[in-house]
Amino acid sequence: MIVRIFSEGQYRLDEAHHHELDALDDAVVARVDAGDEGGFRAAYDALLAFVREHGAALSDDELEASDFILPPADLSFAEAGEEFSGEGLIPDPPAARA
Repeated sequence: MIVRIFSEGQYRLDEAHHHELDALDDAVVARVDAGDEGGFRAAYDALLAFVREHGAALSDDELEASDFILPPADLSFAEAGEEFSGEGLIPDPPAARA
């Protein structure tokens, strides 16, 4: 799967990481819903770090359609309230939805 971090680049991650991405995304949503700005920052930084650590960065000339698009790293808490709601940005993996 391809994950884009807006204004940073795209990363190719193995589909096996979908559950972990979803869990990290859910943690961000929970912190935003709770009004916990510090917790949001830590959770969002962990989500971005996971993508960077487990993904292979695509070169600038290797543009592919993104499966998921994450806001930039400098996303404010106010902006997060608009971006992260409901299921968040990473939906449950297909097998978990069945």
